[in-house]
Amino acid sequence: MSFRKFAVLALVAGAVTTAPESAAAQATFTPTFQAPYRAFEQQEFGAVLSFPDGADFGIEGQFRVAVQNFDIGVRGGIVDFPGGSDFVIGVEGRVPVLDQTENDFPLDGSVVVGLGTAEGDAWIVPSAGISLGRRVELEDFEFVVYGQPTLFVTSVDTGVVDDTDFDFNLGFGIDFQVGEALELRTSFAFLDAPGDGIGFSLVWMR
Repeated sequence: MSFRKFAVLALVAGAVTTAPESAAAQATFTPTFQAPYRAFEQQEFGAVLSFPDGADFGIEGQFRVAVQNFDIGVRGGIVDFPGGSDFVIGVEGRVPVLDQTENDFPLDGSVVVGLGTAEGDAWIVPSAGISLGRRVELEDFEFVVYGQPTLFVTSVDTGVVDDTDFDFNLGFGIDFQVGEALELRTSFAFLDAPGDGIGFSLVWMR
């Protein structure tokens, strides 16, 4: 196994073994995650419907663009809670670091980094994780299965003290190709944390 693959796997192992009990979820704190490689050549845009734990629902728009071998995107929308709604916005980037081989490592992998905020207040959260998965191609059907452990640095200014902590979330996803330019993406996180729940995305690609 190459040094690069060993280093990436060590990062994942460290994230799992040091995870605290609570976490945020992704750049906009909704249960949506990224596959280990992009499905588009130039750009994509779409809509996201999610059901985060503790909220009624979330609705977001997203746009991503390819830049050489990596891609970057923005997303934003609202998350509706029983006591009101929050505006969320975030930026995410993805760069491939692992290629699957039958005899060495069976999964593709990409590092995913993000930065997001809710209501523009002190919830500005940088995150970094790795998405590991595999594309499955059948005769007339294709989908991607993956998991994404992610570490977050959360900081909340309570007015008395600035509370900073390291948090963790573990998300899973299945992306289905439903046409030449359309993809349906499902993802969920099952930890007992603010970021758990389920999300659905419909994305147009070109």
